[in-house]
Amino acid sequence: MGPPEPGAQSAASREGSPDETVGEPGETPLQRFLPNVDLLFPEGVLDLKISRLVNKVLFEGQVRYAFVSGDITAFLRYRYYGYNRTTQIEVFDDISFGRLQSLSNRFDRTRGANLFLEWPHSYSFRTFVLSEIDRISSNQQPFPATIDSTDTFVRVGAQLGTPGDSRTQSIVGDTRAYFPSIFTAVREIGPGQFGFTSALTYGFHLGDYDYVRLEAQALERFDFTHRTFLIGTVHLGSFPYSELANPNFDVPFRYSIPLADFFIIGGADNLKGLSNRLIGTQELHTTWELFTPWFLGQHYSFLHLDWQSWYWVLYAGAGTIGFTSKVYTNLSAYIPDTGFGFESSVRIWRYRFFLSGILARPLKGTNHVEARLSVRTYR
Repeated sequence: MGPPEPGAQSAASREGSPDETVGEPGETPLQRFLPNVDLLFPEGVLDLKISRLVNKVLFEGQVRYAFVSGDITAFLRYRYYGYNRTTQIEVFDDISFGRLQSLSNRFDRTRGANLFLEWPHSYSFRTFVLSEIDRISSNQQPFPATIDSTDTFVRVGAQLGTPGDSRTQSIVGDTRAYFPSIFTAVREIGPGQFGFTSALTYGFHLGDYDYVRLEAQALERFDFTHRTFLIGTVHLGSFPYSELANPNFDVPFRYSIPLADFFIIGGADNLKGLSNRLIGTQELHTTWELFTPWFLGQHYSFLHLDWQSWYWVLYAGAGTIGFTSKVYTNLSAYIPDTGFGFESSVRIWRYRFFLSGILARPLKGTNHVEARLSVRTYR
């Protein structure tokens, strides 16, 4: 994943504190190495990231742990910022329990390394190449295709706009490194307030999988007033080709696709009222978020915190997912989703927190209300 801009995912970050500075003087060595801490509920995900920029080279370590599912991932990165190209080398170790639709004791461990290249052709347009090799092992049979296997793939992508949005950059880069955002507001979208990102992945037979994966997302911002705006997104995910390696197995194990690469439709950054256990090879969804401010650029003291900005957010979305292209034309398979939330900017010590929360529920299939809360930090 490319280098995100701190706070770029937050609408509240658009209205910064007037006394905020980057790299404030007087920081002690300990303060300079304090990690960025991100939290997401109800998944109980904790993400710790420590980075250090030396001249044009960024050294970064990241650890993520999900208390509910037990998933844990560790990353080490080396990133060089050249004038014409950014080069990143990453190694990671991931243990995942959470990709199956039913309760299971199965887990997958993936250890891998990748090389990520980014070419900025202009401020708004960039192209990317990611090459990766993963070693995947599982603790359970009867799925021999996923017990001790190798996934090798190459991904090519392009991005128009959204230079600091980690969600769209995860489409062209390392998806595992992305930390979910409840809302999709970004500081800079692109020409005409429009952004588009797409990536094509080829998993080839140098490893044990054979597939072609397509993913794309478009987003646009509509300003109603100077500070009230609507952001709409459309996300498409598809496997145009995958070898049917195990036709007698249950879905999704009949496909020559790693479990981690299947698309999901639920979760904090998709349809927010759904869980993330709905997976498939064909996916389409849209989300719409209306932001209107309560207060911006202020300093309200409450609970010993400095509250600087607050947006109210109205949310609506709809989408479908499945294992055949028929899901796109089957209107009865689409799930509508609605919710109400907030996004605020809070400061304490040298940390600035972005708090996002939402109550959302699907209008079809269940009456369950999903409550989500995220805490994201940068200094």
